[in-house]
Amino acid sequence: MKKLCIYFLLICLGSSAMAQDLNARVTVLAPKLQSVNKRVFDDLATAMKDFLNGRKWCADPIAPQERFECTFVFNATSYDGAGNWAGELQVQSSRPVFNSSYTSPLLSINDRDIAFSYTQGQTLDYTDQSFTSNLTSIMAFYAYVIIGMDYDSFSRYGGSPYFAQAQNVVNLAQTSAYKGWKAFDNNNVSRYWLSENLNNKVYAPLRSFEYDYHRQGLDVMADNAGKGLKMIESLLPVLGQIDRTRTGAMFPLVFFTAKSDELTAVLSKADSRDKIAAMNLLLQADPGDGNKYQTLQGKQ
Repeated sequence: MKKLCIYFLLICLGSSAMAQDLNARVTVLAPKLQSVNKRVFDDLATAMKDFLNGRKWCADPIAPQERFECTFVFNATSYDGAGNWAGELQVQSSRPVFNSSYTSPLLSINDRDIAFSYTQGQTLDYTDQSFTSNLTSIMAFYAYVIIGMDYDSFSRYGGSPYFAQAQNVVNLAQTSAYKGWKAFDNNNVSRYWLSENLNNKVYAPLRSFEYDYHRQGLDVMADNAGKGLKMIESLLPVLGQIDRTRTGAMFPLVFFTAKSDELTAVLSKADSRDKIAAMNLLLQADPGDGNKYQTLQGKQ
């Protein structure tokens, strides 16, 4: 009987481990809140990490080595001692490149509209059917975006079901008074617009670019660097066609925040003529990061 119980426990533990889809690392910083006991921040970080890593977010089974790599850094700027928090949240994610130790960034965003209630030891509740907590809604939103972007990089438009889930989180959260969920929050830089863009056919070419860039470009480079680089060079005109003038053009902003350094590094390996052509295309597509791309003309 004892052996049977142990066997059952191992099965449960194994099932629990397999249910984890994210490999999220969570840090809570509070340089402006020197008088608050550090254990308060540690408790919040642990609760966030357990929530993100302990849930089943995907429809597909995810093996431990396939978990989605991501980091959440919450910089707390306000805490009243009664459980009310405010600050900024930086979220980053990446995916492995085939036959390489390199991981390619997919998401890098700094969300400045973070406010929520959380007290030490509180159970973090979440459901896809209703709004229960701003903290869990924010984490669920980014979990779905992270997974959707990863799927898009391996299968053309493969992230669509998860971007739809992120949109559902936005829709439910609009019943709350918290910022970031509505069209005109934070000068249109918000979760609302990121979700809108990811689900909008206007930005389907950028999602398609993500697939070709990763699967036909980066994933090929370990075995055939020249072939992968040529593919990436051939894709660049797509970026120049992405409309960045629309109200709430969040997805292009998020894309270039994550990818500008990588694009510069990858294209620095091209020959001189191709580097100049790539630089001109990128300057047109992403003038805000022009200083990075201009270095291509000096790299031989």
